[in-house]
Parts: sequence; C-alpha cells; structure tokens
Amino acid sequence: MNYPELDPIALSIGPFEFGGQEYGPLDIHWYGIMYLIAFASAWLLAMHRAGFSHAIINRQQVENLVTYSAFGVILGGRFGYVFFYHFDYWLSDPLWLFRVWEGGMSFHGGLIGVTLALVIYSFRIRKPFLALTDFVAPLVPLGLGFGRLGNFIGQELWGRASDVPWAMVFPKDPSGLARHPSQLYQAALEGGVLFVAVYWFSARPRPRGAVTGLFLTLYASFRIFAEFFRQPDQHIQYDLFGWVTRGQILSLPMLLLGVGLMIWSLALRRQRAQTA
Repeated sequence: MNYPELDPIALSIGPFEFGGQEYGPLDIHWYGIMYLIAFASAWLLAMHRAGFSHAIINRQQVENLVTYSAFGVILGGRFGYVFFYHFDYWLSDPLWLFRVWEGGMSFHGGLIGVTLALVIYSFRIRKPFLALTDFVAPLVPLGLGFGRLGNFIGQELWGRASDVPWAMVFPKDPSGLARHPSQLYQAALEGGVLFVAVYWFSARPRPRGAVTGLFLTLYASFRIFAEFFRQPDQHIQYDLFGWVTRGQILSLPMLLLGVGLMIWSLALRRQRAQTA
C-alpha cells in the first residue's frame, strides 16, 4: 500500500520582509507540534494525578516538574542521539551537537536527561527520588506515542522491507521498497499499551519503585520487540551477532533495571508486612 499523503510541514509562515530583507518562509513541522502535544498531555495528566490522595507532589508543583522534565528530555535526547548514534560524526564536527534544527533525538538519552532532572528536582523539594519517578512514569507513554506519530508523518525511522498487506512505500525512501510502518507499531505499543498498563497500575498505591520498574520493563520489552521490524540505522546496522541493533542494546539495561526494581519493591513490601 502507498504511504498516505501527509505533509511533514503543518504550517508555513511568510515569507515576510524586515529591514528591507526578505525572510522565510518559516516552516512549522508536525514533529515539533507533536512535542508540544506531548508536553501538554504530560502536564494535564500530572495535574490530574496531583489530586490523588497518595500523590507525592501537589498541583502547585506540577509546572516546575514539567519544566525540569522538558529540559531533561530535550537536552538528554539530543546528547544521547549524538553520543549513542553519531559519535564519530560529532568528533569530526563538535558544533553539530548544538545544531538541533538539523534533527536527531534519542529516547534513551532523553530518559537519562529526565532522570538527572528528577534527581535535582527531588532534592529541591525534599521528596524521595523513586516516589517522584513513580509519579512521572505514567505521564510519559502518551508523549512517546505522539513522538512516534511525528516520526511517521516525517517519514523517519521506517521499518524493514516486508510483503505484509499493510507494508508501505515511503516516498522519501530511495529504495522504493514496501516496508513495515514500524513507527505506528511503536506508537501503539509505547504510546497506547504502555500508557494503559502503567496508568492502571499506578491508580492505586504501590510499593515505592514498582511503577517505575513496570514502566522500564514494559518499554524495554516493547522496544526490543519493535526493533525486529524497524530498519537499523544505515551507518550502524547491527552491533552483535548480525541481528542485534543499537536500540536493543540500549534497552537491555532498562529491562534489567526495571525487573530488579519490581522485585526489590515487592520484597520490601513483603518485609514490611511481616514486621508490622
């Protein structure tokens, strides 16, 4: 099937004249809009969750929480993309790190950035770090889903060649091959299924770290699975055994940490129940 006619540019402003010079047009891409929608959805969910009786923060603190997290996502996502996927290129052109308009974000880098931001924020408000990450974890999946939709509209990160009935020919793909729309697979798993599972699990009080552990475990599992349908980066291909991708390697520590956190939190609850 053919890729639907979706223009990656949502809106063009201009051209316009200033000081005798003509500028523009200024193109606003759907990918950028999806980031705004992601942050807006996180803010709305945070405001809702802050009203729970067991919430770690109140609604007055939500704005700062989202601001810290947004800086973590953007800075960490960019640094992660450069160092995880294009380190050699960065060595030859160090200033490329700061040319964010040329594109390139990494989820794993964004996760590290958000983690560091939450460490700082938890210290500032004097709240336990894991309690804060348990609050934030259910806010993340919808944003991931919107980001993957942005990838699909921008024809980025397409899937491997396939003959399944819903395989698509992406106009930007010079090979002309029909491919898995892997961006939609990831949007459904990372944005839909992950959100339902983590949000449902967090609706009731859980042992500290359990919600964070579930998020890490499920995201890593979904990402490792989806990578089997996603075209590897052309300049990297496979890192191990001729089939293990960079995304799978970066997700493995998440999986181990997530499972470990869930085991630890459940064991802690059992221990407290026995000593109560």
